[in-house]
Formats: sequence, structure tokens, C-alpha cells
Amino acid sequence: MTPSRLSRRDVIRTAGAVGTIAAMSAVHGQSPSSDVIRIGLIGAGGRGTGALQQSLSVPGSNVKLTAVADAFEDRIKGALKAVEPMKDKVDCPEDRQYKGLDGYKQVLEHCDLVILATPPGFRPFHFDAAVRAGKNVFMEKPVCVDAFGAQLCLAAAKMADEKKLKVVVGLQRRYDQKYRETIQRIREGLAGDIIGGQVYWNGGGIWYRPRKPEMTEMQFQVHNWYHFNWLCGDHICEQHVHNIDVANWVLDRLPESAYGVGGRQNRVPGQPSEIYDHHAVNFVYPGGVRIASQCRQFPGGDGRVNEEFQGTKGLVKIGEITDHTGKVLWKFEGKAENPYQVEHDELHDAIRNDKPLNNAYYGTTSSFSAVLGRNATYTGKQWGYQQAFDLGNRSMPDSPTWDTVPPVVPDKDGNYPVPMPATYKIVADKKETA
Repeated sequence: MTPSRLSRRDVIRTAGAVGTIAAMSAVHGQSPSSDVIRIGLIGAGGRGTGALQQSLSVPGSNVKLTAVADAFEDRIKGALKAVEPMKDKVDCPEDRQYKGLDGYKQVLEHCDLVILATPPGFRPFHFDAAVRAGKNVFMEKPVCVDAFGAQLCLAAAKMADEKKLKVVVGLQRRYDQKYRETIQRIREGLAGDIIGGQVYWNGGGIWYRPRKPEMTEMQFQVHNWYHFNWLCGDHICEQHVHNIDVANWVLDRLPESAYGVGGRQNRVPGQPSEIYDHHAVNFVYPGGVRIASQCRQFPGGDGRVNEEFQGTKGLVKIGEITDHTGKVLWKFEGKAENPYQVEHDELHDAIRNDKPLNNAYYGTTSSFSAVLGRNATYTGKQWGYQQAFDLGNRSMPDSPTWDTVPPVVPDKDGNYPVPMPATYKIVADKKETA
């Protein structure tokens, strides 16, 4: 089936078939409950450090941090300092601390479970390498920023099934009990057929890291990765993917097309950036269902980060379903646990007890749904999911080093080109250009 018409059910069915074929092969990725799970960290920034702390905090799990890699040495030192209170779970001497863009290769030699939390542009390549090395994976979202990355991640997902590896993606709403029970009630038909919805991530601005005189252009962009599309995919991918993923989950299918607008309204002096600060996209799903998507990053106005859906029998907010008169049909009354921790708890359980667990399929298709929305806002044109996927366009340079010229460079005034619908092109099998 084509990706644009591939539902989660179809993806799971495909994964099951691959798993059956692989049943006669050697079993990888398992760790008996008495064994130590060696953890490697690739990408030691804030989210990577948080994921590491959660992985080391899984109740009753015998774990050790054994290797860390990051592009910058100070990030490695910061992550290790953060886990000092867990020093009995840390065995990471200096000779297993790797800085630079290729340090991830060494980490994979010293772990059973690897956390991938570098800038998203690197994610498909690190995921592919980790699976080829036979490692279980926790990887942050988004898992891709272009079609090439999506194709690579889906291929690696199938390979992970063949090796019986376990993969969790940091779309933590999937591990939130309030979300899980809401989806369950939708599946039971409490709201009827879902015919529309709205998803939002409207909030304030993001961080900016000043350029240091000694930095090459590549070092500056990796250090300031959230402001470059080849590294973050724009905030519709890096952040709003959470809400788009919920829409895909609720509808149990993928969008067929996207059409939208976006731009850059707030320009902070001395902080050049190429990403937009707002996107508004209409996603069309099979059966004509429309999802209206909004995300923004600028000060002022009402913040809104949530998802709402309309059904033939009722209205859905996460944690509550009402009929069309406002009568409450169901309300979440369960225990709220930290989904950031739950995803690691369930990953460790799957590794130790060899339970099927592979989030890479929906992690990839939801990430690429966000890419589809970005394609629409950058070009001002309607894009089909299959059309965008088949392009195979790639943003990441081959084997980047600190001296590699990045895909985008500043003009004489230090500013970067902002994608303009009148001129922006997406080139098949090549880097995106403005």
C-alpha cells in the first residue's frame, strides 16, 4: 500500500509479517531481568539529558550509562553532571566520552540501548546505524525532516523488526493515560465517526545561541540547530509534530494532502534565522475528513497547545467527550502518570521480556506528515503525501564535518534566506533550496 493510504493498522500488520519471517533468525535485543542494560547517549543536550535521567530511573531495572557522544564537549559534561546523583548507575570514563559529529559510531560499540537525541536532521542516519549495530533504541521526535529521512527510517523500522529490536519514539502523548483512554473511547464509537478536528501548538518564541568567533559556519548552525531547516525541519516538524501525531492516531490513518500558509513575522535583531514563526495547514484525510492545524512561535496572544475533534455523535477533547448538547458522555478519572517516564518504563519492559514494541512506523509517518505541512507552507501549493514522499529529497550533507559548507549560508549582512512561496523549490533526490 502507498504511504498516503497506510493506516496504523496496516503498518502494524506489515510489521507483524516481517516479524513472522524473522522468527527463524537469531534473536537480538533481549536482556534477561538480571542482566545490566548498557545505555548509550547520542546527543547530550536538554532533551537527551532528560531522556537519560528517565531511562536510568526505570523502577527495578538494572542499568548503566556506559558511553556518551555529542557534537560539543560541554554538553557531555553537562549530562554527566546531571546524573551525578545516580552515580551508581554510571560507568562512563573519559575514554567513552566522544565529541564531534562522528562520535555516535563509538557509542554504538558500548551499549545495548541507545538514546538518540541529536538535532533531528541527524536522526535517520543515527537510527539506521543503531539498528544495523543491533541496538534497542529510544529516539526523540521528529525522526525525519525530509523524504529521504522518512524512507530511511521506514527501512530501518523493518530491519528492527527482523532483529527483534525494541524502538520507542518520544511522542509521549502516546504514553499518556488520558490520551490512551480518550482514544479507546473513540474506538468504541462513543463520539461516532470523527469528521473533523483542530490541532494547535501556539506559544512563545524559542532560544537563540549567539555565534562564537572561533566557530565555523557548520559549528554555528549545529550549535543553533533550531533555526535551520535541514537540522530541525522548522517548528511545525520539531514541535507541532506532537499534535499532528495525535490527529493521525485519532483518525487511524495518514493525511492524503496538505495546503496552507505560513511566514516569518517576528524578526529579532541580531538573531538571523531561516525558519518560519507561524504555520496554518489544512490536512485532508481519506474520506474527506479535514484537520485544521496551527502552530506559532511569537510573543503575545493566547497560547494554545491541544487537540479537539468533532464526531457524528459527540465532541472530543482529550480527557472528555460530550454530546452535541454539552452533556458529558465520558470524563477521564484515572491516575495521571508522567508519560516521559512511562515510555522508558515500557521500553525496558519490552527489552527484558521480549515484547513486540516498535514506534518507528508511526514516528516516521507522523514526522513526515509534518514535513508535508511544511512543504505546503513553504511553496504555497497543495502537496500530496505520496507526491512528497516519492521525491526522496535530502537535506543533510554527505558525511558532514566541521568544515563542510552547510546547505544554507548567510548573505553579506549575516542573514539567511527565508523560504518564499514564489521561489521556493523542492528538488527530487537533492538538497532543498530556496
